[in-house]
Amino acid sequence: MSNTDQKNQPSVDQLLQEATQSKARFATQADKITQLIDLTEKAVRAGGTIFACGNGGSACDAMHFVEECVARYSKERPGIKAMHLGDPGIVSCWANDYSFDGIFERQIQTFAGENDILFAFSTSGNSENILRALKAANEKGCHSVAMLGKQGGAAKSMARTSLIVDSDNTARIQEAHITAVHVIVEILENRLF
Repeated sequence: MSNTDQKNQPSVDQLLQEATQSKARFATQADKITQLIDLTEKAVRAGGTIFACGNGGSACDAMHFVEECVARYSKERPGIKAMHLGDPGIVSCWANDYSFDGIFERQIQTFAGENDILFAFSTSGNSENILRALKAANEKGCHSVAMLGKQGGAAKSMARTSLIVDSDNTARIQEAHITAVHVIVEILENRLF
């Protein structure tokens, strides 16, 4: 890398400052996150399942959410019923035989019901498989939540509840999503156990 290229790159301090500012803006959504906790608690207490899905890094955020529910977060307790919609066998079967666009939709049609809640993670809010999952959840009476960034994309109006991170930077959006996941699980864990 030339000296000119290095000069045009952000410094560690700049990146950390950007992350801090993004989280400060995100903190203004505490009421919305509390609403998500209330909805999730209602689903769990009704015997429902938390479903989560996403693509790429958002798939990892969805998996992280599920593992914190099923295993543990900060204290020993029974598992909270949760399922990530990224099973490789199901995903590759459906994508191969039909289309990648329906990989989450089919699972919601198969597994979800009225007492359940779906968290669909997408930094853009425009992934076709996320939109179809939200639509399927709505049709099944499953509460649909979109964890979004940028301006929310098409998913913003399709989900019953949306949490939109005020950023166009994918990394900052995903950092905020993981912060929201940790807050949701910690409060949920404390309320339930």
